[in-house]
Amino acid sequence: MTATLKKYQQLRRDVIKQLYLNQLLTLPDLSRLTAKSLPLITTAVNDLLQEGYILESGLAPSTGGRRASTFLLNKDKQKYIVAVAMDQLVTRTAIYDLHNNIKVEEASFSLPLSDDPALVKSLIDFLKDYILRSGIPQEQILGVGIGMPGFVNAELGLNHTFFKLKGNVSLRDHLSKELALPVMIDNDSSLVALAELRFGAGKAASDLLVVNIGWGIGLGMVINGSLFRGHSGYAGEFSHIPISQNNKICSCGKRGCLEVDTSLLVLVDKAKAEMAKGVSSRLQDLFADDRKSAGDHFLDAAKAGDPLAVSILSEAGLLIGKGIATLIHIMNPQVIVLGGRGSIAGKILMAPVQQAINEFCIPMLAEQTTISVSELGIKSELLGAAILVVENCQFT
Repeated sequence: MTATLKKYQQLRRDVIKQLYLNQLLTLPDLSRLTAKSLPLITTAVNDLLQEGYILESGLAPSTGGRRASTFLLNKDKQKYIVAVAMDQLVTRTAIYDLHNNIKVEEASFSLPLSDDPALVKSLIDFLKDYILRSGIPQEQILGVGIGMPGFVNAELGLNHTFFKLKGNVSLRDHLSKELALPVMIDNDSSLVALAELRFGAGKAASDLLVVNIGWGIGLGMVINGSLFRGHSGYAGEFSHIPISQNNKICSCGKRGCLEVDTSLLVLVDKAKAEMAKGVSSRLQDLFADDRKSAGDHFLDAAKAGDPLAVSILSEAGLLIGKGIATLIHIMNPQVIVLGGRGSIAGKILMAPVQQAINEFCIPMLAEQTTISVSELGIKSELLGAAILVVENCQFT
């Protein structure tokens, strides 16, 4: 394949990607977003129209001159994406179309992460079964995007915490071979941030931090409109900044980590300890229901105003806010989003987080940072996994 042909195929992919992200665009819009000349964009769009990948969709509003034609992706010549969101306990998957509609209902299964080599096979079996039951022909699937906890090197396709393969074999490549599909993997918090950047609270931001509140406290960072990964690809270990006064050893082997006082697992344990002392809470009944995780029950109770859950979550919020104040001083972000599973109870978290920022952050910096709760919520990692595929796969 010649260099010129490669560049042209990349241009076609960029056109489809921009239509995926923005839904409806004109030729000048596409030229601006791809930084390519209008004649090149016109050629690529005409080819994609002829092949049926995109459709013309009327005229854009008048700006004083001739109204430009608008274009969108063709639903009838559809491609699909398998999105996978993993946390320390549960793996979820859904199949999206290129309009971000869920084509196949979300499925999940319990997969507590550990260093057990059998985990890789369990993940592969689950995904193979899900894809087979979807009934979607393999040639219509663009790829599989997977968000997972741990030290993930997205470039090499390695997870140095979980799913380690013998001989340092690339997990991404191994999964791709087993599933017979292109596979992309990334850290869960990075994908949560990617979703917020493309379709959420950070869409208009060039400098964005997303605090992923769940079984740990992750951090996704966007600088100058792109994900920031650091020198070795492992930036964002917010859970392990040493601001806790608790002497408990963290999962990383150190003491004083933010995680030991703020992860959902810790908050559940605190609630159970208080109830064992005789404190009354509706959590007593909720924890007896094993149809949902204890962490999700805890968040539901906090959202419903249970005094014990609210009190424990507020204490965690103060520490998270103290950590965020540190981030503001270092990064000076435009927007900070409280996201992930914990965003279910985001409004309750906002008060103590803001209190801590008021107490520990220089006012001039704090005033220039917008803090919000994610509206994407728990679906953000799945959506981020879908975006990962669209931004990296081969369309045609």
